[in-house]
Amino acid sequence: MPLMPLDGPVTPLPRTDGRRPQPVSPARRALGSATARRVASLLPLLALGVWAAVDGGTVRDGAARLAAADPWWLLAGLVFTCLGWVAAACVRQGAVPDRLPRGLLLASQVAADAANHLLPANLGAHAVTVRFLLRQGVPLPRATTSIALYSLVRALAKTPLLLVFLLAAPTAVPPVTVLPDGRTLALAVGGVLLLPAAAAVVLALVRPLRRPAVDFVRTALTDARHLHTRPGRFLPLWGGAVAAPLLQACVVASVGTALGVPLSWPQLVLAFLAAGTAAGAVPAPGGIGPVDAALVLALAGYGTPLALATATVIGYRVLTVWLPLLPGMLVLSALVQRKVL
Repeated sequence: MPLMPLDGPVTPLPRTDGRRPQPVSPARRALGSATARRVASLLPLLALGVWAAVDGGTVRDGAARLAAADPWWLLAGLVFTCLGWVAAACVRQGAVPDRLPRGLLLASQVAADAANHLLPANLGAHAVTVRFLLRQGVPLPRATTSIALYSLVRALAKTPLLLVFLLAAPTAVPPVTVLPDGRTLALAVGGVLLLPAAAAVVLALVRPLRRPAVDFVRTALTDARHLHTRPGRFLPLWGGAVAAPLLQACVVASVGTALGVPLSWPQLVLAFLAAGTAAGAVPAPGGIGPVDAALVLALAGYGTPLALATATVIGYRVLTVWLPLLPGMLVLSALVQRKVL
């Protein structure tokens, strides 16, 4: 018997178990999204608890040493820490042509500072900032190039500060004291020289990467040229970049003064800037580890007793890491919950 063609629409066969497939309702989809967002907002607090359990001894030791310090100078150091968020927000705004909401931008930098202590090489802060920029409607190429401009300006701004405080503190610690050893310095120089060569080899071998790389460079150069024609952008960009390490150095100077370190403020500031420059090539979460060791070495090079230099560094870490970490994680969770991140 020949098969007859079907003129009407084909009706799908029912399921063998007698039940029809039920589409996912918008309410259920929204509930699943909200649950995932709540879980994501709790992850920073979970990371905070794990880190506190692993490194809680540092907090207890630092708190014990700071108990006998001058509380007003410690409060000044905490104020300098908070001003560091304002400086970071200025640099972030100066690195993008788009106008960003000031309150949310500052809150994002508080959250970025907390995330920065969990991942090395500023990856946590950059990831939070890129997410924030995307949520504000900034295109992804412009958001990523702003990160490159931010990093470059922050690195370049330290040079004039070092020169100024080298002149202001003529009895400075010998440079050989804070410089890394020959092997570390050779690795750093080799990495700087090999990085462009490795990038060129990768682009030559992997052709699909050429166009994105060219677009990235073109966007970066265009935005940098455009930003430096607008005083409302390049002034906060460079001003914030100069102020950020200076404010961090003022935290060290405040803690050192509170503990009675026998050094002047220019010497304390120079010790921090030199330590940050010497250990900046070693990637670590928030610079913890290499910067601490270099700072203790620099303070000891000035003649500070080793125990007092160690207490100063611990106090600096308590004010810049542990005290702001809980509110920073809470802000990060709140921004995730409000879909700002």
